[in-house]
Amino acid sequence: MSVSVDSKVAVVIGSDSDYPVIAGCLKILKEFNIAYEIMVCSAHRTPEKAAEFAKSAEERGFDVIIAAAGKAAHLPGVLAAYTVLPVIGVPIKSSTMDGLDSLLSIVQMPSGIPVATVAIDGAENAALLAVQILSTRYKELRDSMKEYKLKLAKKVEEKNKALQEKIQKEM
Repeated sequence: MSVSVDSKVAVVIGSDSDYPVIAGCLKILKEFNIAYEIMVCSAHRTPEKAAEFAKSAEERGFDVIIAAAGKAAHLPGVLAAYTVLPVIGVPIKSSTMDGLDSLLSIVQMPSGIPVATVAIDGAENAALLAVQILSTRYKELRDSMKEYKLKLAKKVEEKNKALQEKIQKEM
């Protein structure tokens, strides 16, 4: 999928320990040729940095922010409070409540400060949602997303065919 767009996605993680989860997000963004920057920023330990980043994100050329955090997981909401850009929250599975604490911290935003939220550790879907948001501006991305979904459907059909063959051999 070779698409050229001028958009850029900010990927913000609350801790470097969140990187293994968010790596899938970066892979998808690369697959769609979406430029991105990634940084560690804590809503609690570096709140001024989080606020300043969110306030300047639009002028820095970002169109979407993906924010991943675990436990209290306030990072996506804090960023959303300081920007008009779409923010996609990725709850990170923690040892406390298997990520349910993170999910609830992100999804239960007050009226007026929306954060789109994907599944616990759902970094790939966060990237795909960012692609879909950007595709409202870039037809090429819409076409690439259609192609991507066709490939997903083809994989399912291939798996079904392999299963049917296996079942036939077992009979």
